[in-house]
Amino acid sequence: MSTKTRVGIVGATGYGGVQLIRLLENHPEAELVYLGAHQNTGVSIQKIYPFLDTDRLVEVVDPARILEQCEVVFLAAPNGVAAELASQLVGHCPVLDLSADYRFTSLKTYEEWYGLKRTDQILNEKAVYGLPELYRDRIAHSRLVGCPGCYPTATLLAAAPLLKQGLILPDSLIIDAKSGVSGAGRTPHVENLFAEADASIGAYKIGRHRHTPEIEQVCSDLAGTPIQVQFTPHLIPMARGILVTLYAQMRDPGLVTEDLLTIYQAFYRSAPFVKVLSSGVYPQTKWVSGTNNCLIGMEADGRTGRVVVVAVIDNLLKGQSSQAVQCLNLMMGWPETLGLPRSNFYP
Repeated sequence: MSTKTRVGIVGATGYGGVQLIRLLENHPEAELVYLGAHQNTGVSIQKIYPFLDTDRLVEVVDPARILEQCEVVFLAAPNGVAAELASQLVGHCPVLDLSADYRFTSLKTYEEWYGLKRTDQILNEKAVYGLPELYRDRIAHSRLVGCPGCYPTATLLAAAPLLKQGLILPDSLIIDAKSGVSGAGRTPHVENLFAEADASIGAYKIGRHRHTPEIEQVCSDLAGTPIQVQFTPHLIPMARGILVTLYAQMRDPGLVTEDLLTIYQAFYRSAPFVKVLSSGVYPQTKWVSGTNNCLIGMEADGRTGRVVVVAVIDNLLKGQSSQAVQCLNLMMGWPETLGLPRSNFYP
């Protein structure tokens, strides 16, 4: 009889779901026992994704069935689904939500930016923001984790040491971010068609991207004061990856790059998936493709008195699914790195 932890996925047929399947099928402590979705029910997951080893059928999303089968549940479904399911699951098993439903301390903020009504304030107060490098201890003792968005993950890892140490003027923070098209999910959209996205780059949702309040919430927590940021996302013609370039005015314009590198290295000394690069080395998305890693490079620009920080992640992994598994490892008391990829696809 297997002693592995029985795990289920709701939203198993999307990009986030298929990454979770790949990771959990190879996780030494997890046994994947349930795949649920609102589409393609009764169909083998192998028919949708022929490269997978499992031929498990996609099942109807049924809380009773989930509780009968699973000891842990990942919710990789669209926004709003987790808010309907989590209240029926959390009392019985840990829940990791990959949507935006449990990322916000204020449901009013969620309702304003996502346009969905919520009535689960008490449960929402129990949720922990699932960025292990910042909230490791809280995650380890939580039953409900709201896993971060992809843009916020890269941004917050780039910004955290600056804000926590008070090294910058908080309101000077500008975030220029670029993402591959998989960040929009598997549902077809005209702007993500090959003919539309190829050989082109463009900004979108300037000043109104839904990840803005998520970034501001955690930045404010780190700085100990309310912060607003200027966040501009761009779509670039590649399948996966995020590159964030962060600009901010330094409080002490005399700081040099070597000072910042020392601060970042100390801040992330216990973070196995964050690597601070040497002076003059700036990360590329290809260097983290297929991994749970975040690479960070930086410069202190003495001429302008600003700091420039560049961070890259794989949006489908560290920005979504593998980060959720990293949280699972913490919640279950397993080694944080267990079952997570650290070697990239290259070239």
